[in-house]
Amino acid sequence: MSAVTLYSTRFCPFCIRAKQLLQSKGVAYREIPVDGDDQARRRMMELSGRRTVPQIWIGERHVGGFDDLAALERAGQLDPLLEQAQAAVN
Repeated sequence: MSAVTLYSTRFCPFCIRAKQLLQSKGVAYREIPVDGDDQARRRMMELSGRRTVPQIWIGERHVGGFDDLAALERAGQLDPLLEQAQAAVN
């Protein structure tokens, strides 16, 4: 089970950047593609209250989109959040 969930579309540049950031940290994530899947997109919107992608959860915490993820990284808060979520999964 992954501590990170990412709703995305194939060609979204912000989705690609979010995945690159997570991969650079060696973080495994569960990706849920919403392009062409109206049910998955509706579920994402219900959970997040947003319609844009990516939408990212770390553990139970809804982080938001790529800009929010990058802001956590710049503030030095992303690694501790990832570690906490991973510990909860294990």
